[in-house]
This record gives sequence, structure tokens and C-alpha cells, in this order.
Amino acid sequence: MSDRTVSSDEAANERGSASAPLFILSFRQRDELAALGAHGGWNVVAARRSDGAEQRFLASGAQVAVVDARGALGDGLTAVAALGDAVAANGGALLVLVSRGDIDEIGTFYDAGATHFLASPLSEQEFVQALRFAARHCERLSGDWRQAGASPAPLGWRLDRPSGTVRLTPALSELLDTSEIDSARGLLRRLGVDDRLIALSALRRLVRSGAATAFAHDFDGIGRVVQHLQLDSQGGFVDAVVERLRPVDARVAVIGDVLSDVRDANGARRWLDRRLVDGGERAVQAMLVALNRFDIVNAAYGRSAGDGLLRAAQRRIDEVVGDLLGRAAIVARMGGSEFLVAAAEAPARFELVAGRVAESLARPFVAGGAMAVLGCRIGIAAAQIDDTSASLLRRTSEALAEARASDSLTIHVARGAADQGASIDTLAVDLRRAIDRAEIDILFQPQVSITTGVIVGVEALARWDHPVMGAIGAETLFAAADRADLVIGLSDHLQRTVLARAAAWPASLSGLRVALNLTAADIARPGFADIFLDRVDSSGFPRGRLTVEITESGLIEDLGIASMLLATLRSAGCRVAIDDFGTGYSSLAYLKALPLDYLKIDKKLAQDIAGSTRDRIVVRGVIDMARSLGLSVIAEGVETDEQLDLLAKEGCQYYQGFLCAEPLDMAALEAMVLARRK
Repeated sequence: MSDRTVSSDEAANERGSASAPLFILSFRQRDELAALGAHGGWNVVAARRSDGAEQRFLASGAQVAVVDARGALGDGLTAVAALGDAVAANGGALLVLVSRGDIDEIGTFYDAGATHFLASPLSEQEFVQALRFAARHCERLSGDWRQAGASPAPLGWRLDRPSGTVRLTPALSELLDTSEIDSARGLLRRLGVDDRLIALSALRRLVRSGAATAFAHDFDGIGRVVQHLQLDSQGGFVDAVVERLRPVDARVAVIGDVLSDVRDANGARRWLDRRLVDGGERAVQAMLVALNRFDIVNAAYGRSAGDGLLRAAQRRIDEVVGDLLGRAAIVARMGGSEFLVAAAEAPARFELVAGRVAESLARPFVAGGAMAVLGCRIGIAAAQIDDTSASLLRRTSEALAEARASDSLTIHVARGAADQGASIDTLAVDLRRAIDRAEIDILFQPQVSITTGVIVGVEALARWDHPVMGAIGAETLFAAADRADLVIGLSDHLQRTVLARAAAWPASLSGLRVALNLTAADIARPGFADIFLDRVDSSGFPRGRLTVEITESGLIEDLGIASMLLATLRSAGCRVAIDDFGTGYSSLAYLKALPLDYLKIDKKLAQDIAGSTRDRIVVRGVIDMARSLGLSVIAEGVETDEQLDLLAKEGCQYYQGFLCAEPLDMAALEAMVLARRK
């Protein structure tokens, strides 16, 4: 396999450091690749299993990761998807090794997060050269990393074999709380008797074979570790990288993954019961996170792919919870595709965590070699006096059921008695009066042509200025309407209000299109097309300037009924848009089955275009697909010039968002339109 041996000095000249860490994941040739990396001058942390790969990569402090997918294409793709976000967030490089026969899959690996590739058979020189290029890639990115957190200081030591002296890295010396260890014997004394024998055996194995090796043990002051040993190119020094697996102290937290070891339902219940008995200044908060469409993906790609999805989902939840709540929280799989997150935390903070979890799970996963979009629904409940784990989890499950039953809610919070003044139940009671008194207002957010900068239309958005809760948007409005069995009544009221307002616009706004939303309840109503068109004609607003928008969640129940309704409205002169495309239940079936004119990219997807290369590729794919189907594309939530510039380069035609304006009343809208015409 080797053309020649590349010395560590040569590698150091190329990379500027002879001791940079390198993370390798190889399912079949871990030791061989570890030896090649060591010969090339890297301190190698090598793994054979993909479980926890993201955490191990971050813990290693490496910028360059290698995934060996030769002979294990599916496992390799899953590993790349798991590592991709962490590598990109830390300005790193991800080198994938593939077999010659799998070169056609390089594009799939690239979409999943890989940055560099090497095809087998490969020589040692080719492998080391590929590592050099990957390291240079990291150097070019080093001025603009978007780091999730500072890389941990390296833990390790170097043994001078002739003299027997040992030098610890500053970080390891600090964690061991000593600067006095200067010999191999002194270092061995910090290990238990059994672990000393394991360490000596590993050292002998290393010296005898010259091949990199590793051993695991509990290290006093650090916790469970793996020590990766390798000889330098001349064999005079032993270099060790200490990889932390289970820290025992907050000082050694590597990423936001320092959570309780609780991972099953029974352990979670015991944790809750202990916290509920102990009490504290803050009530225990619990959320249940249920993956959408998991059963479909599991059936399509098999149990192995489904298990991989569950592990990937838990890793994402772990990361969010660890970053925002740290060791105060637990994450546990409760069964099926449901996960529990619990912590003694302020409600507002906990709901922020829920939002971040929902955003994380909305990103595509890899399943069976394909990309799958799942999304989730979340129910939240706070502990009450005399609660047990069973009663708290029951209320949390009820909140999750409410979220699942809703057409628009991703997160539902079960409010306690202390929160009744601000609960959905109270809003439901107030909503009846608000509709009767016409207290629900309409604002208009401009939609702008990217090429000309001209405002060409608006989206009508509901706002309720509640006397207690303040401004309330459409999602909360419809959640309250759902509770009060007023969804159709609220939708009718909003449609009439929008049409009446737009029909009375001054001449300066007479050229604008108006987009209004239809709900799943509207679609399911018998004869709704005739009801709606009569309403439009009675208002005096022209059908030709009206766009009806349907969200993906509003279509999921019955595509056939939705298709017939939209075809009727379209043939009557209205235009049709699918809203919030790119999250939730995203499905190509909608684009195939429905008569559409516009595709509206969800704001999260549009905003992510300024993130990683993969994010840009996803947006590009959506835009290319839409335009190939003859659809115009509108990007929602555009907030920066960078986002707008990138969307323009990918061929997006229209945008709306705070970069142009927040939702406006009619007077402010007219002033903006007139100002842009000057």
C-alpha cells in the first residue's frame, strides 16, 4: 500500500505543526490508517464504531476528520452525516475514503458534509498528501470559523524512551493537578493496579510492532479515557493523545454533551421522581419530542436505517440540550421515536430549548443512503405541587398529543393553574369576543422582486393585540381557535377582512398581488371553492391578483381533495402557492400532485443559505426543482444582504422579510411603495 514513508518532519513543514490531532473513523482498517496518519506526523485518535463519532471528533480537538467508507458505504454515509455539522461548525475538513466502484456516490457524500475525497487503492503518500490538502483547507477557513465553542486544549504526553522522562501537555497537567510527574513511573502511579498492567502491555505492543495502539481505563481526575499511543518516525519518543470519554468534572466538559447517563424510560422516571421530591427554586420542566414520519422512513429503508435515524436524532437533541442547559438536564429515549428532555429550569429558557430542538430536527437526515426530512412535534409541561413522574409525564404526553393534532403547532405548552391568564384556554374564550368585535387586525408584508427591487405583492398576516398578552400572531391565534372549535370561523373572518381591506386600497396599491392563507379545515369543507370564490367576488377584489397559500401541514391529510380544490381556484383565475416549503412534512408528492404557481421557501431554509456549503446546495436544489416545474420561487424570512445576494445567485425571483420590511399596516405599506417609485 505504501510508495514511501513520509516523515513527521515533512508533514510538519507542510502543516506548520508536528503534533496536530487527526480523527479517523474506519470500520475495517482502523489500525492501518492510524499508523499511516502517525507516520505522517499527526497525533491520531482512531475509532472503529460510529456511535458517538461527533462527540469523539470534537473531544479530539482535531480539525481534520477521516471517514473510511470502503466496503461500508451505508455506515460511512451515516457517519459523514453525523460528523458533517460539527466539522463545518469548527472550520474543519472531512476526508472520505471510497472504493473505486463507489466513486459515483461521491456527490451523496458531499451533500452529507464531506469536503475531500480519496479513492482506493491508495498509497501512503497519497493518503498523507490528501491529509495535507485537508489541513490547508482548514487554514484557509481559519479566519472565518463559526465555532460552536472553543476547541478543547489537547490532553497528552510524550515519553523520551532513552531517558524515561515524560512531559505532559499543560491541559493534562492542570486536570491531574500536578506539575511533578516527569517520568513514566510517575505517570503509571496515577493508574489503578489493573490499569497499569494494561498500560504496560500497550507500551510493549507499541515498541514491539511499531504500529499505533490504544487502551482504555479510568483516569483519576479525568474519568474514562482512551489513550492513543504511537511512536515518532525515529522511534525515540512515544506520543500519547488522551481522549476523554466520560468526564467526571465540569472542568473537563468538551462540548454541550456533559449530561446525565440516563438514556432509558425507567432511568428517566427515577430521575424525575428524585427531582420532584427534592424540590427547588425552579420547577422541573419536561418535554416529549416525537419525530414526524419516522414509521414511514423505517418501513421504507429498514430497521437498521431507522435505528440510525434514532441515534442521529438523539445526538442532535443532546447537542442542543447540552449547549443550553448543560449538566442540569437529562435526555432519554422513552420508546419508539419519542425522547424526553427534563430539567429544573425557567419556563422561558426551556421553551427556547424546545424551539432549538425543533430547528435541529427539521434538518435532513440520512436514511438508507438517501436524505430524509422528519421534523418533530413537542409537548411541554411544568411540574406542579404533589406531582410524580407519572403525573408529570401524563400531562406532557397530553401536550404532545395537542401538538400532533394541530395543523400549525410544532410546540404545545401545557399551562398550569398559575399561568391561566396567559394560557391557550383563556385565549380561546377571549377569541370569540375578539372575532365578534373585529379586534383581530391584518398586516401586510411586502414581497419584492429580487431583480428590480419593486414591491410586487404582499402576504396578509393576522395580528391580535391582546390586552394582556400583547401582540399575538397567526400560529397562536389558530391554536386558540382549535381549542375553541373556531378554526373555520376565524379563517372566514380573516378572509373577509383581508379581501375587504385590499379591495379598498388606494390607486397607489392597485397593482399589488395579495396572498392569503387557507387552512386544512378550509380544504376539507364541502363546497369550499364556491364559498370562497363568492366571497372574493362579493368583496370586489379581482381574482387575478389573489394568491391562496397552503402550508405543507395543511395538505398532508388528503392530497386528492387539496388538488381538486386548488385546481378549481386556479381555473377561476386565482394563483396558488405552497407555503413554508422545506421543513415539516416536505414531500415531492406535493409538487407532483398539486396545481401550483409559486413555491415559498421556508424562512429557516432561506436564512441557512448563508451557512454551510451543504445548506446552499439544499436551497439550490429546491429552487432548481421549482423552476424546472415552471414555478416562481419566493424566499421567506430574508434578513440580510448576504442572504439576498446568495438567493439571487441561485435563481430565486422574489423575497419577503425584515430586510425589506416587517409586516405593515396599509398606511405604512402605501408610503413604502410610493417611496420606492421615486
